[in-house]
Amino acid sequence: MPQSLPFVLSGALNLIAGFGCVQALVGAMLVRRFRRRTADARHPSREAPGGDPLPAVTVLKPLHGDEPMLEAALRSVCLQDYPRFQIVFGVQRPNDPAIAVVRRLQASFPHLDLTLVVDGTPHGHNRKIANLINMLPRARHDVLVISDSDIHAEPGYLREVVSALRQPGVGLVTTLYGGRPASRTLSRRLAAGQINHNFLPGVLMSRLLGRQDCLGATMALRRDTLERIGGLAALSAHVADDSRLGRLVRAQGEEIAVAGSLTITTIAETGLRDLFHHELRWGRTVRSVEPLGYALSSIQLPLFWSALGVIAAPAVAWSWGLFALVWLWRGITGFMIDGAIGEPASLPFLFLPLRDWFSAAVMLGSVTGSRVAWRGQTLHVTPRPVLPDSPGSSLRAARDAAALLGRERVSTTGS
Repeated sequence: MPQSLPFVLSGALNLIAGFGCVQALVGAMLVRRFRRRTADARHPSREAPGGDPLPAVTVLKPLHGDEPMLEAALRSVCLQDYPRFQIVFGVQRPNDPAIAVVRRLQASFPHLDLTLVVDGTPHGHNRKIANLINMLPRARHDVLVISDSDIHAEPGYLREVVSALRQPGVGLVTTLYGGRPASRTLSRRLAAGQINHNFLPGVLMSRLLGRQDCLGATMALRRDTLERIGGLAALSAHVADDSRLGRLVRAQGEEIAVAGSLTITTIAETGLRDLFHHELRWGRTVRSVEPLGYALSSIQLPLFWSALGVIAAPAVAWSWGLFALVWLWRGITGFMIDGAIGEPASLPFLFLPLRDWFSAAVMLGSVTGSRVAWRGQTLHVTPRPVLPDSPGSSLRAARDAAALLGRERVSTTGS
């Protein structure tokens, strides 16, 4: 066959797809290895390292509305096999439906130290961080575990987090997480496919290559570490508060560890439009923090690249054969990951190409704009925006801390 441009182009696109297949296999193997190593987290009888007493812990749970499976997620933290811990729940509105969920948990676990904070005082533009700032004065203990509201934890979760935090040189601990659809709708299963088949193995591969990222699902640190970096106020001007926290801790010369426990996040998207905007917010935020890494993550979409190869040379039989092979490969690696994390199949085999094309559309949208919608706010994620003046020292402290390290600042354009 002559070496026509379509023939060469199809070959190049399928070569990229081949790299993606290799990455998918390596990622699946890393997930399986991680789960083998963290099997003890599912058996909470494990003792603390060296037999030392475990420190008391305060878990901070910022809440916003009655999300799907919220009570189940919060209950999983109440069921921790840990000797002494407090959970502080925080809402910003006195009519927030999450309050009723917290009241039921307080009634169900009268022996636990469960505190509810209702305070709408604003602190900067990140409402999650504002909520946490209002909650922090009620924290009784010096080991702080900031955990998202939709996180389902294994019984040994706190033991594993504290064990990692007690290691020499560690200043911040995070956890990996998979996705659990609140129902089996297409949009939620597409979201689960992205988290379980792309995000989770991608994080493990980045750790293998030496990166130490902080994931917002869990952010655990000591109170004195938080004070040294400027407190929670240092995060209030950032959409990517987890990334900012990680950078500030790393600037102190301390490491970010991954706890030996896998958490699961509830996937609650109401439809494809909601899913697209959610992933677009995530994509634009990640792109603002790590533009090169975000661009290279497109390799994780082998079915997209192989499909482009078919489009480039539709008359070439081997391009169709390679597409079928890539499709099968993606199904096998996805099956390996789902089995390792103990979740039902994230995404039906037939929808795997749709997932890759959907991700490609999100990436395209991520590089063509900076606006993100987040809990009633419209924000711009830009390298060097000008933040509007706001009263109070919290926002000034956030600006000062951000000026030291620069990047992923946010500005409000409406609400």
